[in-house]
Amino acid sequence: MTEITSAKPVSFLRAVSLRQVRLACGLVLFAYLVSHFLNHALGNISLKAMAIGVHWHMEFWQFGPVAFTFYGAATIHIGLGIWALYERRQFHRKAIEPLQLILGLSIPALIVAHIVGMRLSHVLFEQERGYEQAFYTYWVSIPIKMWLIYLTILISWVHGCIGLYFWLRLKGFFQAAAPWLLALAVLIPTLALLGLYQGGRTVVRDSASPEWQKQNLSIGEMGTPPQQEALENITNALLAFYLALLVLALAGRAIRFVAERRAGMIRLSYSDSRTIRVPVGLSILEASLRFSVPHASVCGGRARCSTCRIRVIGDTSTLPAPSPREAFVLGRIGVGTDPAIRLACQLRPTADLSFFQLLTPHAMSANAHASRPQRIGQERYLVSMFVDMRGSTILAEHRLPFDTVFIVNRFLAAVSQAVSDCGGQTNQFIGDGALVLFGLACDPPTASRQALRAAAMIGANIEELNKALQHDLPDPLRFGIGIHGGEVIIGDIGYRDHMVFTALGDSVNVAARLQDLTKSLACEAIVSQDVCTMAGLHPRDVPSAQQVAIRGRLEPMAVHAMTDARMLAALVAQAEKVAG
Repeated sequence: MTEITSAKPVSFLRAVSLRQVRLACGLVLFAYLVSHFLNHALGNISLKAMAIGVHWHMEFWQFGPVAFTFYGAATIHIGLGIWALYERRQFHRKAIEPLQLILGLSIPALIVAHIVGMRLSHVLFEQERGYEQAFYTYWVSIPIKMWLIYLTILISWVHGCIGLYFWLRLKGFFQAAAPWLLALAVLIPTLALLGLYQGGRTVVRDSASPEWQKQNLSIGEMGTPPQQEALENITNALLAFYLALLVLALAGRAIRFVAERRAGMIRLSYSDSRTIRVPVGLSILEASLRFSVPHASVCGGRARCSTCRIRVIGDTSTLPAPSPREAFVLGRIGVGTDPAIRLACQLRPTADLSFFQLLTPHAMSANAHASRPQRIGQERYLVSMFVDMRGSTILAEHRLPFDTVFIVNRFLAAVSQAVSDCGGQTNQFIGDGALVLFGLACDPPTASRQALRAAAMIGANIEELNKALQHDLPDPLRFGIGIHGGEVIIGDIGYRDHMVFTALGDSVNVAARLQDLTKSLACEAIVSQDVCTMAGLHPRDVPSAQQVAIRGRLEPMAVHAMTDARMLAALVAQAEKVAG
């Protein structure tokens, strides 16, 4: 089998954006938060249960590689939050995005004293502080800190949940999982707060005993007065440093504002003759949002899609060079060599600019999530199949139009029946062909096997149809099938009353190209190696892979050509036997 060359590291790095780095770091911190909150929830059982839980909690999170990942993620996430305070000019969602930023920036200031008291005290002075000492400090010595702990829990949880929502809302499973996620989002912090309340109440009651104080408030746990003073000074220094960073970011915004005004305003001209004046430094999408100009943007300006792309009218030599992320996205859709096509969310023009939007905002607008979130902008892995009937033009030359329609309908019915029986969905009929989608309600491996099984069943159904029509057809009906899988955007596309649910993405286009290639390769079906691998087919069982050129792609693709689509049935059965 021909070996496929792996993607170059440079391409991978170009595909990574600051938002993705922030998301990865945020997921690490949210995992820590869940672990810590579940530990707090053990307070509903007893202080002893909390002590046992925190032992295993710390065993995991203080393990060398995990600790390095955790503290690195925390540092990067905080740094990116401060950078967002400086860099962000316009928020896509007027309330929830600035709320998330404000909550996130408040967390370090709220937890710095807790981190110094619980972790740094152990590192510097080998103090062994646990829940008893924390509860005594926050619930007995300085009760106001108890409310700060409650507030910190709520703020950090809400901040994390908003970030998860922004990430998951584009996923296909989100609508089905949303009620369960909401239940967990309410249950986990509630149990944590109740656990802290029960543990704190226990310590308040027991701390009145001199014996308890002698056992839990020794120098080994609480430290000496000089040590406590040193920890307090460290806390104040860290807090002052963090606040100075925030002030520096705000000062940077003010300086940038003045500099942009001095640099002058630029004029942005839309294709509908609308013109707006904005300061230098705003992206095209930010300018559209600021002036309420409809602009398509499925991913919300995160450079995860290309729906905001524009075509610049006139000279492009003065445009800033595309960022690595923008270049990667444009390259994925095959327009990276055209300097006039840019992403509106990434392009920050420095001079007057005229352009028109390549995707109309009526199909998928930047604000469409609020009205119909379940039908616009869901991102998921689907397996796409294109099926086309061969020789329909010659067929129509020798028959009455209604007779031709009858035969084509019988062909499409045979295809649709096979697709339905195998768990797929016939999405669109295009002349005498069809676009079929698999994976709308299952995982990628299952979707891949469904598609291959459907291709085999299509071959069997067309064979039966040829037998039924053999007295009316001089030659049997033939067909071509192309199958490929990948991440796509699914949603309603169209205008007003003519909206259709479909999938858009590179994998859909590739499936159509593979179907076209069945003509030149003289076969019934062409399946990408990605789908074969996802379905669990063993390399020795399928025909050797071929490297074929795909129109619109720079690099060739490894595919498997099947002269008889029905052979896929046995291959899928073997794969399921091995997997099951």
